[in-house]
Amino acid sequence: MCLAVPVQVIEKGTQEGLVTVAVDGVSLQVGTALVEKVEMGDWVLVHAGYIIEVYSEEAAMDKLALFEEFYERVRQEDAQRDS
Repeated sequence: MCLAVPVQVIEKGTQEGLVTVAVDGVSLQVGTALVEKVEMGDWVLVHAGYIIEVYSEEAAMDKLALFEEFYERVRQEDAQRDS
């Protein structure tokens, strides 16, 4: 199963049609060919190395909060199982 997590565009890429995105200290270059317009600071969804959707900051924060809630539940279940 693949999970696509919102990431933020932090700079132009080393080649045309690429931008660098980052979240939680991890960054990578991704393609922009599948979306109409991407600006520095935009929050985007990436799949298979390409941006597939551009989010508002509010929507991105909501989605990141859901992921954090999910991961916290998994950590709690793991801790209960291990004790």
